[in-house]
Amino acid sequence: MKVLPGWMTTPAAVRLGCALAALALAGCNAMAPVNPRIDHVDAEGGYRVGQLLKRTHGHKDDAQTLFLLTFSGGGTRAAAFSYGVLEELRRTNIVVRGHTINLLSQVDGIAAVSGGSFTALAYALYGDELFTEYETRFLKRNVQSDLAKRALNPLNWLTLGSGLYGRSELAADYYDDILFHGATFGDLIGKPTPVTAVTGTDLSTGARFPFSQEHFDLLCSDLSKVRLARAAATSSAVPALLSPVTYYNYGGRCGAQMPPWVQDITRPGGPDRPAGRALLRYRDMKSLEDSANRPYLHVVDGGVSDNLGLRGLLETLEEIETSPSFQQALDFDRLRRIVVVVVNSRSAPATDWDRSPLAPGILAQLLQSSSVPIDHFSYESVELLKDIAERWADKRRLAVAERQLAGMSRAQAEASIPNLSFDAIDVSFDSIEDPEERRYFMDLPTTFFLSDNAVDRLRALGGQLLRNSQAYQKLLRRVQDKGAPELQHATLQP
Repeated sequence: MKVLPGWMTTPAAVRLGCALAALALAGCNAMAPVNPRIDHVDAEGGYRVGQLLKRTHGHKDDAQTLFLLTFSGGGTRAAAFSYGVLEELRRTNIVVRGHTINLLSQVDGIAAVSGGSFTALAYALYGDELFTEYETRFLKRNVQSDLAKRALNPLNWLTLGSGLYGRSELAADYYDDILFHGATFGDLIGKPTPVTAVTGTDLSTGARFPFSQEHFDLLCSDLSKVRLARAAATSSAVPALLSPVTYYNYGGRCGAQMPPWVQDITRPGGPDRPAGRALLRYRDMKSLEDSANRPYLHVVDGGVSDNLGLRGLLETLEEIETSPSFQQALDFDRLRRIVVVVVNSRSAPATDWDRSPLAPGILAQLLQSSSVPIDHFSYESVELLKDIAERWADKRRLAVAERQLAGMSRAQAEASIPNLSFDAIDVSFDSIEDPEERRYFMDLPTTFFLSDNAVDRLRALGGQLLRNSQAYQKLLRRVQDKGAPELQHATLQP
């Protein structure tokens, strides 16, 4: 029998050997989850945002109003700020058929990216239970420090160095430990909470990567098996700081069909305007069918393509506008009002660059050159939503005038054309009147750790800005005085 050298049998050597064996085993098992393949599309199954909105909306007390929220990116700042808006909606009571219910229960859907995706997905999973646990489980936890500790743990080094399991996969496992506990999109189906759409960004094309079965059909993959924690990690995978999350693309092999609006915008002589955004979306979707050349999709922070979570709604509205068949598929003619609350936690830390003849350093330039386009595009998205609302109103006024010229009375013309109104409610730091207070919130960093005091102030601010918004107050007065037939009045809970 071969005898080992004495030094190799010491306790320290044994422990070292065990550690190296554990590292080797971890490296061998270092594999990110694989989103499962499907051979045939089940058009009625899965977490389909469009279909689920139709189903859940039909059970709301005001079937003529579509009530949507969008949550921006911004780390814990965004998570706490959007949570404050949820708390305010929950405190706002309306009386329906003699019964008092909170306004949050009437929200149909939430679109979110990056930091806002944690609040959106957690509320979709837990409902009202979130309001007793979210603060301690996520908002007031030093997520950033915990992630750094895991990344610096030697037991994770071979895993992270494998190339198949990046820092974002490590983060996803951590988010499961503290918040989601292995829940998947399949677990959200049938829950009485708002339909939730979170997005990442396809690193190759810059296109949105929405977590909806409609999108995963194009990948020939099953979203219901994808973990919520992995979706949140994807949506918040800040480029360079965190690794892209890789999804397998099996597209072009399961008979997936393009949505109804595609035929309308691609037919010869189809609409030129306002179909430009829809055509771009179609090209992005079409590229997914080429899985031979795109078998892997590397996805990063959703804020890169849409930092407000609003772009998907804008695209849908333009697709509806250009496609009568899509309008029918969504039962759009039943709606009379769309309410969109845009929760924007954009920050703008002050700099003293303009006081010095020396230019900012390379790192500062890189950070600023990436954040400025995102911030400006976010502003444009809000304005574009308002422009679409005005355009639709103008089209209706024109249609009414044309029918009057054809011989109808004003009343007949008005009654013959559905009147769809928009309420775009912007909740952002820009609305803070006090300059000193506004500067405090604008200076909050985009990290996954803030002081308990900052979290509390953000929560309070979210509720305060929504409550004081003129557009929100106008909505409540309309619900109280006129509103939908069933909504008699609205009150604020003390």
